[in-house]
Amino acid sequence: MTTPILNKKCPICGKQAVLEYQPFCSKKCADIDLGRWLKGTYVVHTNEAPDDAEEAAHLTKSDTDSD
Repeated sequence: MTTPILNKKCPICGKQAVLEYQPFCSKKCADIDLGRWLKGTYVVHTNEAPDDAEEAAHLTKSDTDSD
């Protein structure tokens, strides 16, 4: 049985969050969130300049996206 977390809603679907998958309500919503991070839907902005490897990877990805 899953234990609900009082006064917490799942950030994906809005249902009651459960302790087992906190802050989500289910494995499905946790997986949806993980997929969004892996696809780059979520971005954490910083004031740091990208290092050369990150910049090169970004430029390479941009070049292949335009094909």
